[in-house]
Amino acid sequence: MQLPMQITFRNMESSENVKDWIREEAGKLETFYQPIMGCRVAVEVPHRHRRNGAAYGVRIDLTLPGGEIVVKRAPTLAHRLRQVKKTAVSKQEELDAPRKNLRLAINRAFQAASRRLQEYARKQRREVKRHEPAPVARVGRIFREEGYGFLTAPDGRDIYFHQDSVLNGGFRRLKVGTVVHFAEEKGEKGPQASTVRLAGKRDTRHFVEAVRKVRQPET
Repeated sequence: MQLPMQITFRNMESSENVKDWIREEAGKLETFYQPIMGCRVAVEVPHRHRRNGAAYGVRIDLTLPGGEIVVKRAPTLAHRLRQVKKTAVSKQEELDAPRKNLRLAINRAFQAASRRLQEYARKQRREVKRHEPAPVARVGRIFREEGYGFLTAPDGRDIYFHQDSVLNGGFRRLKVGTVVHFAEEKGEKGPQASTVRLAGKRDTRHFVEAVRKVRQPET
């Protein structure tokens, strides 16, 4: 993980191995959402569990643009592990149990953080999409009898549309030069428009501006 991390231990000794586990799991979070601004992880053993050292709590705080994600995993994993053990364990397994329980607690905490992060990323994408202006184009050709036509995008591309894609029965009001909003999708023979709707005067200026930006030579 490229961003700085803060790792703390409470009621237990600091461990470089545990820090490596945490950094390994934290590094995976960036595959779900890139602009993570900070990551703080706290591992603790509650006072009542200090003697057996087999129960751990993990807290993860993620600082994100415009928000924060906090994940808390209660120290109940050791009890669950003991419940599923139906046979006696050897002395070595008893010694290894705290180590396994801690790794399990860390893994589960980061799994929960990953789910929360993916949900956050999906919401962010929906917000961005909601605020993005719909693409605009002009009607380049229209074949009324056949019930279809072609839009001309600001970059000059021809985009097919069918009369059924025009909202509110607006196909009959279309003519060459009419500015519309549309959603583009891939058709069998190339790009095609769906949810075509008539645009207003401001959108006409938007189309003209989009054409100007496309045709403006780079400096």
